[in-house]
Amino acid sequence: MMRLHKVYHRLSLLSLSLFTSPPLPPTLIRLPSLNRIGHLRTHSRNAARGIMAAASFHRLAPVNAALAEDGGNNTSDGSVSSSTATAAADDEVIGVKYRVPPPEIKDIVDAPPLPALSFSPKRDKILFLKRRSLPPLVELAKPEEKLAGIRIDGNCNTRSRMSFYTGIGIHQLMPDCTLGPEKEVHGFPDGAKINFVTWSNDGRHLAFSIRFDDEEGDGSSSKLRVWVADIETGEARPLFQSPDICLNGVFDNFVWVDDSTLLVCTIPLSRGEPPKKPLVPSGPKIQSNEQKSVIQVRTFQDLLKEEYDENLFDYYATSQLVLGSLDGKVKEVGPPAVYTSMDPSPDEKYLLITSIHKPYSYIVPCGRFPKKVDVWTADGKFVRELCDLPLAEDIPIAINSVRKGRRSINWRADKPSALYWAETQDGGDAKVEVSPRDIIYTQPAEPLEGEQPEILHKLDLRYAGISWCDDTLALVYESWYKTRRIRTWIISPGSKDVSPRILFDRSSEDVYSDPGSPMLRRTPVGTYVIAKIKKENDEGTYVLLNGNGATPEGNIPFLDLFNINTGSKERIWESDKEKYYETVVALMSDQENGVLHINELKILTSKESKTENTQYYIQSWPDKKPCQITNFPHPYPQLASLQKEMIRYQRKDGVQLTATLYLPPGYDPSKDGPLPCLVWSYPGEFKSKDAAGQVRGSPNEFAGIGPTSALLWLARRFAILSGPTIPIIGEGDEEANDRYVEQLVASAEAAVDEVIRRGVAHPNKIAVGGHSYGAFMTANLLAHAPHLFCCGIARSGAYNRTLTPFGFQNEDRTLWEATSTYVEMSPFLSANKIKKPILLIHGEEDNNPGTLTMQSDRFFNALKGHGALCRLVILPYESHGYAARESILHVLWETDRWLGKYCVSNATDGTADLDTCKDGATKEAADSERKASVPSGGGSPELDQSNQKPRSLMW
Repeated sequence: MMRLHKVYHRLSLLSLSLFTSPPLPPTLIRLPSLNRIGHLRTHSRNAARGIMAAASFHRLAPVNAALAEDGGNNTSDGSVSSSTATAAADDEVIGVKYRVPPPEIKDIVDAPPLPALSFSPKRDKILFLKRRSLPPLVELAKPEEKLAGIRIDGNCNTRSRMSFYTGIGIHQLMPDCTLGPEKEVHGFPDGAKINFVTWSNDGRHLAFSIRFDDEEGDGSSSKLRVWVADIETGEARPLFQSPDICLNGVFDNFVWVDDSTLLVCTIPLSRGEPPKKPLVPSGPKIQSNEQKSVIQVRTFQDLLKEEYDENLFDYYATSQLVLGSLDGKVKEVGPPAVYTSMDPSPDEKYLLITSIHKPYSYIVPCGRFPKKVDVWTADGKFVRELCDLPLAEDIPIAINSVRKGRRSINWRADKPSALYWAETQDGGDAKVEVSPRDIIYTQPAEPLEGEQPEILHKLDLRYAGISWCDDTLALVYESWYKTRRIRTWIISPGSKDVSPRILFDRSSEDVYSDPGSPMLRRTPVGTYVIAKIKKENDEGTYVLLNGNGATPEGNIPFLDLFNINTGSKERIWESDKEKYYETVVALMSDQENGVLHINELKILTSKESKTENTQYYIQSWPDKKPCQITNFPHPYPQLASLQKEMIRYQRKDGVQLTATLYLPPGYDPSKDGPLPCLVWSYPGEFKSKDAAGQVRGSPNEFAGIGPTSALLWLARRFAILSGPTIPIIGEGDEEANDRYVEQLVASAEAAVDEVIRRGVAHPNKIAVGGHSYGAFMTANLLAHAPHLFCCGIARSGAYNRTLTPFGFQNEDRTLWEATSTYVEMSPFLSANKIKKPILLIHGEEDNNPGTLTMQSDRFFNALKGHGALCRLVILPYESHGYAARESILHVLWETDRWLGKYCVSNATDGTADLDTCKDGATKEAADSERKASVPSGGGSPELDQSNQKPRSLMW
């Protein structure tokens, strides 16, 4: 499968009701929890298999799921008039009811989503996977078990918060690139929730799981069952005749072993009731380090805490592997175990089986538990053990540190059944200087007696993957974060007398020098290898390099025909530069083995503009005429004429900065004057000023608006400065964070100065916001640059770095190694300096490392203790990114209200509000905004994980 991701604005602010009454006192709001009943919580789980790195597809729209209008505890439409609100009305917003934002925001968020798309292996059919809109809060309220770093829906025995499809439509892709009539997959009852849709390798069948709402309350109806569908007829049926054979979806779920057989992780039939927690513990909870081991770990969440948790984890995670055939045959294989992955060899003769086992840990998640990797035959017979890695609690926190022993074990994509893996030579510690640092090995699935693994290549940086082609060509990647160095090697896996050579050696930060990635083609056995291309009367070896084409004017994607031996290249395709932004999505002429002639080339491309939604096209050589295959409607026509510009400006130290400036439809600065402005951003670390100043993105990309995007405020007549670069630079041996505050403030000053200079933003009406590390940024800016912003919105942030003492984001020094940096970067310790209004929002069940809900709780108390104007909203059942319709709409209402009170009204004309600031707009724009129907779609760093899901998705 191929998955393509398109970046969408991830913001957490939206709509407002306005007030002219005096500022509120510090306010804490904990929204009421629903009873833990109802449906599944939604969260996407990637069902794609194999290496799809070069064939991923862009996100087109959020994958939300549909919800009744009265899905929450709403008692008001949230549209409170700012001109008539009183202090008594202010008191009401401290209450406990969910609210909704004004219609111009709500209508965009509630619009139905477009389907996800999936091409068949032979590229002759397309699935339309249908989805619903945002889920109701009652689904998130369903009980879940937090065990070993994951969250499990015990009723369904799968990951909690899992999204789903509501239907599957099949379209034939006709020779003229039009789509044939839809054939609906049928045979399952109405109300089915569909997951893990997977093509058989021959493209004749689909496999997927189905579950239903638990209406009876006994749990049986909500377990997942595996179904298969015939592509020609659309008829679906259960794979297993027995209703007792249910899918265990906690880790891997099922995989096609061949065109007629699936290997399925099932719930063991002998499993009884879940273990009961002892009323009285057998003893205290004890952890010990009497061996004086040095173990530093980040602030992982949802960990095991006691023996009962271990037993519960084993109960839900243990699977029995079962081979199920389309003809009805069923065979159990292997013993029950906690299987985490199953991967058939390309020749379908072997299985690579990974499992985890005890002893478990109470300080690291299950990904670091003891791990065993075995080779089995395709019918489930044990062949050999590849490795049994011990518990990995001691992986150093330095970036590029890894687990000891064999890692990244996979099948070679170009061989029937050959394995390869990497082994560290530095003990996994990135701070250890050694050469080589990693060694790549390869070995047959069943080596001859005494046959040792063959060394394929040695690397001085950290191994980062391989793109296979054949015995004469493979590309090996290595990288090192501290220097941002990335290298690509050419090796000849089948020729020991051919020395490896470096193809590219560059900085990963230097996007202007990025040569692109090799395009992969799908082989008849379902693997992906580098596509070799031949030209007429030319014996050279060519590959296709697909690149973003970063330039000072923005990205101009390209496709180069690259001679792998001479390094010469010819640009055979390039995106339009003037109006459109186009990308190469995948090869479509990849069904057969062998070298592909350039005149037989067929590619799938995407095309979009500032105001036109992304559509997909097929282009065939030699004429390259685009043939459009999709016609998605504009997701929010009321904003179809929004204005977008990629702007450049300079920081006072000379660093070039960029941002995307959005202005409302019909806005004319000469007539309408400056607008209230919302700045939304997320800092990034760089090793050089030149790289930090490079332009990323395209001015012609479509403005995708997710359900928590700042761009929703275009409908409220705001100027939006989206993603202004906030580079934190540490050149040479300097650590970037040692000058974090200084560079943060300088970047923000430059951005604010630019929008004021352009006359689009009122100097006294500029708000700042961010999610996760962007929330951390927001709090620091209000503490250290109060002259720039009138208020701030901070969602799901971490504000006290002493609570993340073993590193955060890309900081890998400990609190004790960089005490002053941790202290200076912590807005919690500067709470006494924050005098501007700040709105804090946090999910009550945040599971992101470092951003515990406690961070917002304690920061709010610190602010309140110094008399700051602040408000804290805790969202029941929500995690790091927000999912439920009630939660999202309330977040938008809170943000809209905050901006109305402390941004729009922050001027000499104290009666101004979001509604009156529309008066300068043209009648045409105002009419457009009033339209109600919107056919839209609905350790690790502290990532911006706001709840924006693709409005359309191809894979």
